[in-house]
Formats: sequence, C-alpha cells, structure tokens
Amino acid sequence: MTQPSPAGGETAPVPEAEPESAARLFGDRIDVARSFTAELVARGEELGLIGPIELPRIWTRHILNSVVVAPLLREGARVGDIGSGAGLPGLVLAIARPDVTMVLIEPMERRVDWLRSESERLGLENVEVVRARAEEVGRDLDLAQVTARAVSALSKLIPITRPLLDVGGQLVFLKGARVHDEIEAAQKQIRKARLDEIEVLELGDGDVAEVTRVFRATVV
Repeated sequence: MTQPSPAGGETAPVPEAEPESAARLFGDRIDVARSFTAELVARGEELGLIGPIELPRIWTRHILNSVVVAPLLREGARVGDIGSGAGLPGLVLAIARPDVTMVLIEPMERRVDWLRSESERLGLENVEVVRARAEEVGRDLDLAQVTARAVSALSKLIPITRPLLDVGGQLVFLKGARVHDEIEAAQKQIRKARLDEIEVLELGDGDVAEVTRVFRATVV
C-alpha cells in the first residue's frame, strides 16, 4: 500500500497495520513489541536497517516472522543472535522471552548503536550487545543456542556458528523456502560440525501469511 508523497511525486509506502495475531503471539509483551515496531518504522530506513519496500509488510514479514521462534528457546538460556542488524530476530525474541538472555552479535557500528539504544529505550535488561563477527567470538559467551536470520547459506553459516556452542548446544536458524536444498548442499559441514537431530520446522501456520521455516540441529 502506498500514499502520495508530500511533494506530490512518487507515492510513499504505508506501514502495515498490526495484524490481529500479534497480540496473541506476544501476549502481555505486545506493548513493547508495538513500541519497537513503531521505532523501526520511524527510523529503520534512515539508519539503513530496512528498506522502504519492507514497511507494508513490517509486521507479517519481519516482526511476526521472528516472534514465532520464541517457543523454541530454552528456558533461562543464553542465546546468541548472529548478525542481529535491526534486531530481527534478536530484539523481538528478547521482547517475547524476558526469561532468556539474548546476546546480539553484530559487527557494524551503526547497527550496534541501534541495538544498544533500542534495548535501553525498551527497558530490555535481558540483552547484551557484542560488536564482533561470529568468527571473532568463542565459547566464552556461554551460549546454549544460536539464532540467525537472513545471514548466509547453511554451508557458510554452520562453520562460523558451531564454534560458539558446546555439546548439547543448538543451532536455530530462520531460513527460506529452499532450506532443504541448503541442507543437502551443507552435508559436509553438517558432518564436520557433528550435528544431529536435524529438522526443519514450519512455524506460525494460521498466525502469519507465510510460515517461518526454521533449521534446528543439536551438537553431539
């Protein structure tokens, strides 16, 4: 959806209205989610976090796509989010799961500043922000799980995230429709990383326009 620009030229994208399912998925955390989404709409393009084309699908494609993963996080765990960027899924998961500590790992200073300022503004005491690439951090972060969204293919993502986990740790990656092709292409990396219990979950059916596909695997 678009609306006329103030100059009367090209139309400007209109932010998506909050879907009915948002309140159900966030529960008593919905007001915090609304505040985060509003700020992302207001400043996301300016800061290079999202493009204008994302505004008409900001809830369904980004916020709800992230929050449906929240039930997969272990109770009280420390969870690393690789390449957090705008906070998708890291900040969304921190909002939905205050019992979980989200460690947001992001190399770009501008995005790190955004993650820190937003977590402070929203009062999220369960967020830690680390300015680094995944390859630069090790097991000192004491992570039980690692998430990532729209970072890279599994063949590249697994080798840089596996070193962050001990035996029993889980990789929980949000992936696209070609996730099964990625798994096939990453067989060598999967074996080397000693991953087991590999599965593809489809989350959000009935709550989001398109299900969220999650690659989940456990280190053995």
